[in-house]
Amino acid sequence: METKNLILIEQLCTHHNIEFAFITSLHKLGLIEVVVVEEHQYLSQEQLNEVEKMIRLHQELEINIEGIDAVYNLLNQIERLQKELVAAENKLRVFE
Repeated sequence: METKNLILIEQLCTHHNIEFAFITSLHKLGLIEVVVVEEHQYLSQEQLNEVEKMIRLHQELEINIEGIDAVYNLLNQIERLQKELVAAENKLRVFE
């Protein structure tokens, strides 16, 4: 498999000064997907922004892994509810 659009987790950890276990914990909670190629673990570039947000929550706000999971679940729920609200508003416009 080609690693062109993948980021080596070891490099990410070194760059952000985080432990590999932090990324492993995020993966175990289902917050990120890890790709294994030739015994090396990678993240897709599409996940980088979200992972960096999680790193900032952990480092700057000192939120633990479980807290990050709760925050992301709430953010996902808010996003889903906002989409439902927009859909409902669009339906109401049809009847006006």
